[in-house]
Amino acid sequence: MPNAAKPIIDMRNVSKTYTVGGEEVRALHRATLTIREGEFVAIVGPSGSGKSTLMSIMGCLDVADSGEYLLDGQAIEQYSDDELARIRNRKIGFVFQNFNLLSRMSAQENVELPLIYQRVSAGERRTRAAEALRRVGLEARASHRPAELSGGQQQRVAVARALATRPALLLADEPTGNLDSRTGEDIMRLFCELNAAGNTIVLITHSEQVARKAHRRIRMLDGHAEECGADGEEGVSG
Repeated sequence: MPNAAKPIIDMRNVSKTYTVGGEEVRALHRATLTIREGEFVAIVGPSGSGKSTLMSIMGCLDVADSGEYLLDGQAIEQYSDDELARIRNRKIGFVFQNFNLLSRMSAQENVELPLIYQRVSAGERRTRAAEALRRVGLEARASHRPAELSGGQQQRVAVARALATRPALLLADEPTGNLDSRTGEDIMRLFCELNAAGNTIVLITHSEQVARKAHRRIRMLDGHAEECGADGEEGVSG
């Protein structure tokens, strides 16, 4: 991926502290990183390392206490909650560990749901949802409800739902965490295929094996972001 590609995520000295049980917990400390259009990057680290907080800020689910964050060229810090919600809906496609599908809706209807919030017309919703399901290999299962699908198929529906909004960024939070190893490998192959087709993907994981599927790895430890070299050793500090 050429270095000339524009940054999708540009964070500079981002810090975040929470108060838990009367004590301050420093979740992020001056984290600095850049993710460019077309990259496939894994954020890896154990529980408590800061990766969940980093994901929340990347996804505009939370805001930093200090530092700068540009998402697709937009400075995030000054936006209201309503404005952040609109940015999330239009810029970011989310894929979660627990799939988050609505049980009474078909796969097609689940994929169409975020497009309703975007006020996309019914005809366009159907077209885009069908295309997204085709991209993840589930066009034949469009009418099935989640209970009629395997775990891997449910996660593919979740990926299709994220793709249907045509986001600048696909943000996946432990997408293989509830899947067996073989199904998890299938989902990772899907992410690699989507990235090869041009999608920018950031994957949050605690698994080194999963993280190695990405082109770049950023390791989180004690709120710091460290770039991993090709051999897995830490490089540039954040």
